[in-house]
Amino acid sequence: MKQTAGYATKLFDVVAFAWEGGYTLRLQFDDRSERVIDFAPILQGPRWGSLLDIHLFKQVRLDAEIGTIVWPGDLDIDPTVLHDWPEHVEYIVAKRQRQAASFAQIPTPA
Repeated sequence: MKQTAGYATKLFDVVAFAWEGGYTLRLQFDDRSERVIDFAPILQGPRWGSLLDIHLFKQVRLDAEIGTIVWPGDLDIDPTVLHDWPEHVEYIVAKRQRQAASFAQIPTPA
């Protein structure tokens, strides 16, 4: 856990993870806390929807340099957002739904 200079915000890093089945991961953070997250609700839209392929989803890895988990295609989520997931998941789901809807409305060239 890092304290940012001049701010009350605490920043966290993911230090380990385990696949729990399906689209669920157990994450361990540098403050020794753990969170189990089912990512299925956010796997929507042109980029994140690709992770519905379970084989692609399971290619998740820990990037210690940036302190979070990453997937192929340069997909990652801020580790502090992951740490505080219940506070953010509703917003992320709504954002993915908007992105998926706007992508579906883009006309294809004739």
